[in-house]
Amino acid sequence: MNKRKLVAAIAVVGAAALALTACSSGSSSTPSASKVTLTMWTGFTGGDRPGYAQIVKDFNASHPDIKVVQTVESWDTIQQKLPTAWLTGSGPDIAAPSSDPNVIANYVKTNSVLPIVTGSGASKVNSAQLAPAAVKELTYKGKLYAIPANFASLSLYYNKKMFAAAGIANPPKTVAEFEADAGKLTLNGGATQYGLSLADNQTIQMWPILQWLTGGDIVKSNGCSDLSSAASVAGLTTWANLVQNEHISPVGQTGAQADSLFAAGKAAMEMNGPWAAPTYKAANVDFGIATIPLAADGSKVTLGSIAPLAISAKTKYPKQAQEFLAYYTAKSTQEKFSLTTGFPPLRTDMTNDSALKSDPTVQIFTSQVGDAKLYLPQLTNATQVDANAYVPLIGKITRGTSVASATAAATSTINSLTGCK
Repeated sequence: MNKRKLVAAIAVVGAAALALTACSSGSSSTPSASKVTLTMWTGFTGGDRPGYAQIVKDFNASHPDIKVVQTVESWDTIQQKLPTAWLTGSGPDIAAPSSDPNVIANYVKTNSVLPIVTGSGASKVNSAQLAPAAVKELTYKGKLYAIPANFASLSLYYNKKMFAAAGIANPPKTVAEFEADAGKLTLNGGATQYGLSLADNQTIQMWPILQWLTGGDIVKSNGCSDLSSAASVAGLTTWANLVQNEHISPVGQTGAQADSLFAAGKAAMEMNGPWAAPTYKAANVDFGIATIPLAADGSKVTLGSIAPLAISAKTKYPKQAQEFLAYYTAKSTQEKFSLTTGFPPLRTDMTNDSALKSDPTVQIFTSQVGDAKLYLPQLTNATQVDANAYVPLIGKITRGTSVASATAAATSTINSLTGCK
């Protein structure tokens, strides 16, 4: 998963390409009278890249008066060039600015992106049918400023042979069963087999799910830390004890190491995204995929992630750019994208889609679109909160530091970063 940002693995193609790209916000070549050309920058360089290319190809084929030209670069290259390009009007008409959706807030502040026209109809984005966490994340002062370019969540991968050997008939359905199974499936203190492969750095975070299962969180909507709340402390204490004392998982794993452990048949469970399934199939792991177990209060929850797709405020063609985003989020488009990439659709009204049901992996992830929560939503300094507070917190509590002490320190750091009083 390599850093497991849930979007795509980064491959540097070359910074020069962006400079050579025709940019229609302010410096595009003059279109013919019959066709408008829209330029788009994205960072989708991973295995799901063909799915995005197919959307562009199909749109161009069905819209003879509009042509979308997509340039694919590394996220780092886009993040370096796009802010200035959009401010000066020399950037693309449409772009995925980052794999981090929180960056949209900065583009809204600089008036660099257009609000999205929402509602029903072929030329509007039906935001009511999109993943609610994504819509909330990309909405500022009541206006939607981007669409999710993709949506992915974590599900529970489990090793069928290990479950059968332990006499466990089905994957856990509740948080209590999850905790119990992690212990039962750990053999010889992990020397033979781990019950769960957890990562705590260079990864899409798994530990927030363990907090959410007991009703806790990392940061509250007012920007203040929630780590010292009773619910958060309860969840962190339970899982820290399972890791430290029952050795259900190695300590200090990166996302890539956690993946490798499950792929090697050394761990019975792992929370992972849809991109992992091909790797485990190639490794001949006899695995199943289930939804994340129910929380203590019976609710459904998992971690979701998106990359945003927005329209330049200086595009010459706002109507056509809007039409592309409406097409991008349409049911038929999302169905084809899901079947091509294995990622779930952006929409919540496709759980019973007959075509998606034909793919068990897609079906599981699709069923969780409406319940997923984003990590540190609408927190502009989320990167600092993650690196300076949350990652160190998990590292401490899995190595013996008391949860009370570690959460107090992390709370202080978070509140200083967010300005919470």
